[in-house]
Amino acid sequence: MTLTSALSTTKRTEPPRSSPPPPALPLAAAAVTAVLATAALTAITAVSASRALPGAVMLVVPGAAVVAAAVLTLLRPALRAVRSARTAAAAWTEQRRADARRAASEAREDALTALGWCLAALALLGAVWFLCTNDRAVQRTFFDGEVIGISFREIVSAFGTNLFIAVVAQILILAWGLTLALARIAPGRAGRPLRLLATTYIDGFRAIPAIIIIYLIGFGLPLAEVPILSALSPVWFAILALTLTYGAYVAEVFRAGIESIAAGQTAAARSLGLSQRATMRHVVLPQATRRVVPPLLNDFISLQKDTALVNVIGTIDAFNQSKIFASNHFNLSSVTVVAGLFVLITIPQARLVDRLVSREQRRGKGA
Repeated sequence: MTLTSALSTTKRTEPPRSSPPPPALPLAAAAVTAVLATAALTAITAVSASRALPGAVMLVVPGAAVVAAAVLTLLRPALRAVRSARTAAAAWTEQRRADARRAASEAREDALTALGWCLAALALLGAVWFLCTNDRAVQRTFFDGEVIGISFREIVSAFGTNLFIAVVAQILILAWGLTLALARIAPGRAGRPLRLLATTYIDGFRAIPAIIIIYLIGFGLPLAEVPILSALSPVWFAILALTLTYGAYVAEVFRAGIESIAAGQTAAARSLGLSQRATMRHVVLPQATRRVVPPLLNDFISLQKDTALVNVIGTIDAFNQSKIFASNHFNLSSVTVVAGLFVLITIPQARLVDRLVSREQRRGKGA
């Protein structure tokens, strides 16, 4: 055996050197420091808030004590991270590679958990500080209890107009959007004019802001004295404008869902003797509809928020009603009520969308 072959054989038989895991002790120490600093900032914020709100000391101080106690509970994972980091270093020194990597991973996980919750607590403290700054000017401007109490009932009543517009528009949008989607994918040379018209409509209405469509329809149709349409109320002008606008978006959602169905489904249905129309109705659309429910709900969440735009044509919705109170009291707390109402109806739907998406993902993995 030559010297070169012997050296190459020795190199091949040497075990590969493994690099040590990233040091976790600095991150663990940062987590402990962050927990202690956050608890201290909580106490400082409580003192500042009690001075700014002398009448609410009985509420501020106990609340701050609860938050500080909750923050201090984060010391447990932070200290556990320090312990795991030291264990990882000792295990690596003793050549226990697997134990070292496992301990280092646990240390990083505990440290990041403590840091994440500290960040959440700091965000809460920042919100409290923001409300108390400038002698509570922000709190009085946006969260004045007296103005909220005065305006709440009438704003809730006017919010019914927003809900009516949203519900009726959603029904019309589903029908109009599906019609546009089917025209957009009309097959053959005979369907080319429909495809051209649908594409032009969809591109055009998606390019124009909804508020401009509402303005043009709400003021343009009465000025043009269009028969029947010019006699509609502002509420129905708003419904018509939102239907025309969101129909373009929903059409693309439907089209994407239809095109996501495998071509083999259509081929199998046609081989069984179903017509193109029957195939679309009984085979493709039922499957596509299940797939597009989450994105449709997202569009409808946006639609509900855009109902506030109808105030530009004089519809007395919740936002318009809140602006009346705001101008009378020189305070924006009534507008905060409107924001809260939209939050109440929007967040549950957003969570429903997340749940539907997760269920669809599980169904796809099961398939």
